Amino acid sequence: MKPMHQTLLADVFAERDRLTSRRALLTGGGKMAVGGMLAAAMFGAPVLRSSGALAQDATPVEAAATTPAFTNDVDVLNYALTLEHLEFAFYRDGIGQFTFGVGPFNDDILTNLTAIRDHEGAHVATLTEVITSLGGTPVAEATYDFGYTDMASFLATASALENTGVSAYDGAGQFISDPGLLTAAGGIVAVEARHASYLNLIIGEVPFPAAFETPLTPDEVLAIAGPFIVA
Repeated sequence: MKPMHQTLLADVFAERDRLTSRRALLTGGGKMAVGGMLAAAMFGAPVLRSSGALAQDATPVEAAATTPAFTNDVDVLNYALTLEHLEFAFYRDGIGQFTFGVGPFNDDILTNLTAIRDHEGAHVATLTEVITSLGGTPVAEATYDFGYTDMASFLATASALENTGVSAYDGAGQFISDPGLLTAAGGIVAVEARHASYLNLIIGEVPFPAAFETPLTPDEVLAIAGPFIVA
């Protein structure tokens, strides 16, 4: 069975494809090209398998074993920053477009989404500062096309992005050599997991679907997140 966040993205992409066939990023070639852009931002060179190879049945140990090594801690932090740029831009540019109503506990969904947006912005600012302090060059924000068409597809995409972010952090954490940076990354991924649980809940999914999180390798993350990046 596909992980829930991959299933949600497949549904969103199918809707995008139905609404407008001119968006070439949804074709196999488009995904490979856009994935290459994300890989270049992360590593300086593409790290892609054949199209559609997501290793969905891999165990956490197997997934970790197939992850390409990062050169240093700055590379890992720039990988995280690439994903945080993606998430922050998603909320920043999309929140004002829909009326969200109330959640399952009579909570205001817009208020909570705004808080999530601010968390992602804080992650971007912090990672940028740390990368700079280590002598690195922070990756820049890209241009995105998230393709949501209504409130439901926006929330489904939000859930997919947050779940993917958690798995991405879990997959990359092993390559951080500085214990202080690892602790800081753990503080971010814990908050991302809280976001994912909340968004799972409001779209009717289990907020804590498994006893263990499955880490994703960078090429698996490319296959999921790459189609959102257009430039």
